[in-house]
Amino acid sequence: NAGEADVYVVFAKTDPTRGAEGVSAFIVEAGAPGFSVGKIENKMGVRSSRTGELAFDGCVVPAENLLGPENGAFGKLMEVFAIERAGNSAIAVGAAQGAMEHAIRYTKERPAFGRKVADFQGVRWMLADMAIEIEAARLLVLQGADLADRGLPHLEKVAMGKVLSNEMCMRVTTNAVQLLGAHGCSKDFPVERYMRDAKIFAIGGGTTQIQRIIIARELLR
Repeated sequence: NAGEADVYVVFAKTDPTRGAEGVSAFIVEAGAPGFSVGKIENKMGVRSSRTGELAFDGCVVPAENLLGPENGAFGKLMEVFAIERAGNSAIAVGAAQGAMEHAIRYTKERPAFGRKVADFQGVRWMLADMAIEIEAARLLVLQGADLADRGLPHLEKVAMGKVLSNEMCMRVTTNAVQLLGAHGCSKDFPVERYMRDAKIFAIGGGTTQIQRIIIARELLR
């Protein structure tokens, strides 16, 4: 929300000698002296969510703008990340569902070689696999969110849900584009947007590689 928000939560190192344990959070209001918004990224996907640089040049933040204890923000940031990952996963499931629904409608209407595209067995198998993967990811994402809601250990399940949903979304949206053929690459149809968005899900909130590290760490505890 760079350039859109009125208030920003900024994480900064207040004791660089302590590494992650030396991070604090601050409230910075838009228009504060020395604070400005820099380059806005021209992203391939998730373009409705604005991403940009925040610049600080002699920006003085009042002590009362410290959010939480000094040098105590990193743990809270990690807690927020876990919830963000659950949300990221839910959006990925929804994007895949939307792409599949568009592919179903298109293949039921589009004629090819005297038949509808959906009448071909290969196409039906692709749709079936899409539905299977979406439902599997949906259930795992819901399980992780349920554990988090109930205050139970959830890092492992949320990380699993993110890996499965993110990678599933990339496969499903790519196959939806394939099923629409040349129309799948056209901006007149929404599936190309779903595919562009899908790639970013596997990066934001911690990459799928980082999620695998978290899963392995939890397994080996």
